[in-house]
Amino acid sequence: MNLIDLAQRMQLAMHIPDGFLSVPVALAWWALTIVMIGIAVRQIGDSLNERQIPLMGVMAAFIFAAQMLNFPVLGGTSGHLLGGALAALLLGPWAGILVMSCVIALQALLFQDGGLLALGANIFNMGIATAAIGYFAGMPLLRLFGGKRWGLVVAGFITAWLSVMVAATLTSVELVISGLSAAVVFPAMLFVHMFIGIGEGLITVAALAFVVSTRPDLAATLAGYLSPEALRRPVGRGSMIGVTGVGLLIAVGAALLSPLASASPDGLERVAEDKGFLDQALGPVFNLLPDYTIPGLDGPVSTILAGIIGLLIVFALVYGVSLLLRGRGEGRAIGQQSGSRSGD
Repeated sequence: MNLIDLAQRMQLAMHIPDGFLSVPVALAWWALTIVMIGIAVRQIGDSLNERQIPLMGVMAAFIFAAQMLNFPVLGGTSGHLLGGALAALLLGPWAGILVMSCVIALQALLFQDGGLLALGANIFNMGIATAAIGYFAGMPLLRLFGGKRWGLVVAGFITAWLSVMVAATLTSVELVISGLSAAVVFPAMLFVHMFIGIGEGLITVAALAFVVSTRPDLAATLAGYLSPEALRRPVGRGSMIGVTGVGLLIAVGAALLSPLASASPDGLERVAEDKGFLDQALGPVFNLLPDYTIPGLDGPVSTILAGIIGLLIVFALVYGVSLLLRGRGEGRAIGQQSGSRSGD
């Protein structure tokens, strides 16, 4: 397999292919990821409200579609939105982790984007870590800035940029533990992702500003940290069905733009090619919709259709899982109330 073939199988930033990580490292990060997803599932089941469910699905669809839009950075390198900080700021850390985990898992299983053995590391780096940074760094910053609208811009940009740097650092750590040189990996990865993080910050700020300006009632996670003037009066008009429809249309619009995405290699791919370890990447075990295309269909239409299929599937997946978790949470609450009454 030549380098061009390998490059075609590594489409999105920091999606580690199988072959880059040693088996012990990949399994260790699988264990960490399973533990964190388990905690997130437990927390979501106890706190999820009815309004969050469609919003989580829409957020997953938007992030999936936006991740197809690679933007150019530096010379001959591209990057794209990760989205973990954005998801956590709007949904909270645990819902953000669930959304990102579903997006990244679907990318690997349906589009062969990132390895299956490396999937635990990819979910942890790009989903769990970025959502944690987005919330647990973003909320203190919002308090520090006194809940002003400009504070949301600054906090959103800083946390989004920082989330990319943390994800790049974790990826570098995993590569070094797997046998690559720290002197080679760390400077190259962190340098290129410094610039990719700027794009992440700008997109995150734009999305936050759009939500706060148009539907502040959906920014419940931010309500305790922003002044009433920043959030304005919650609009409360229109059903969640309308919000869901508009959100999905925005995601579809992003998918329609996917053929315009930069064709330059992403940050990890560029580093792997420049530093001579790209040939360690293994090809996918199976092919369903490889490289975000429909088999047998060529051209931009193939990419667009594959993207729309993907965003609809991830929306349905997150929506269904959220409904299930909310039902289980309500069941536990009823059981606890019954137990306390019987004890009385």
